[in-house]
Amino acid sequence: MHQEQRPGRRTVLGAAAALGAGAMTLGGGVAPAAAAAPAPASRGGGGSYKDLPVPTVIGHRGACGYRPEHTLGSYEYALAMGADVIEQDVVPTKDGHLVCRHENDITATTDVASHPEFASRKTTKTVDGEKHTGWFTEDFTLAELKTLRAKERIPGNRQHNTLYDGYWQVPTFEEVLKWAEEQGRKRGRRIWLHVETKHPTYFRKAGLGLEERLAKLLRRYNRSGRGGHTFLQSFEPSSLQRLGRLGIDCPKILLLDDLPTRPWDFVEAKDPRTVADLITPAGLKWVSGFAQGIGPWLNLIIPRDAAGKLTKPTTLVRDAHSAGLILHPYTMRNENSFLPADFQRGTDPNAYGDAFGAFKTYFATGIDGIFSDNPDTAALARDAHGRR
Repeated sequence: MHQEQRPGRRTVLGAAAALGAGAMTLGGGVAPAAAAAPAPASRGGGGSYKDLPVPTVIGHRGACGYRPEHTLGSYEYALAMGADVIEQDVVPTKDGHLVCRHENDITATTDVASHPEFASRKTTKTVDGEKHTGWFTEDFTLAELKTLRAKERIPGNRQHNTLYDGYWQVPTFEEVLKWAEEQGRKRGRRIWLHVETKHPTYFRKAGLGLEERLAKLLRRYNRSGRGGHTFLQSFEPSSLQRLGRLGIDCPKILLLDDLPTRPWDFVEAKDPRTVADLITPAGLKWVSGFAQGIGPWLNLIIPRDAAGKLTKPTTLVRDAHSAGLILHPYTMRNENSFLPADFQRGTDPNAYGDAFGAFKTYFATGIDGIFSDNPDTAALARDAHGRR
């Protein structure tokens, strides 16, 4: 997701969290955790997103509250913890492969800075209007990226996760598709994925269009249709529209940042509409012409006041449902630093607050799912709330 709930440890909540890392392999994967029982075949087993439990638990970048994000270890741990859907963000390499990283700037999520052979690749780029200095996936071939190892992105908040620094490689999206097929066979059900195209306008201008590459892989792995067990998401409406024109019929989710922001493709096209315009009834009707849902920042569901406390819910849930759209807001995290002030406990910003209380409040608005760094907590909270 673009918007982080600024910024920002943990006591593992729930029996599922007691599962270990499993028999990890240094080659970049993990063996299934022995204690994890296969999920019932009916859970998410249907081809339609309407068959998923509601609220749907989406493992945000896997289970990145416990493992470095966008690694096979993080994805597999999310499944073991009860996530219904696993999220991937995709960005391209120099030679056109799609890899799973939250951003194309890999400075914070890999050990690239410790590789002297790549020192000269450090550069400053403007991505969607913001300057970033670091190393970028589009300047590396896949073979070069595979010499790097993943690491924890926010070690100050999640020091425990640094235990796994260097354990996994950066996975390609095709490797994740193969992993999902293997996990599906083991668990007796297809694995749902939630795939985001990152900075699609930026990459198209660089000659590395994401949508065609993504469509090709989705077709190859039988995930391009309504029954393909895959959500597609983007902050740019034109990316979802392009995927539709390519014949990809997966359910699509338009991600929405803060009210005054504009999707970057709108900026490039000189379209003056903002997120505030898109969440009006007229704007939501327009979105429903190419998407099945929206993924709003949680503050669009329940704003926070100047002290960081939750205020009254907006009408967004009701308005989106009236337009026939589901809502998958982002992102719930257990640490005090990320929680609304009402649910923070104690003075340690990295300690866990009352995450269950926060989940209960958000679920009461009628949202259809939620992205969470801690899918075990989300699943327990959902079960306590009651599935629909």
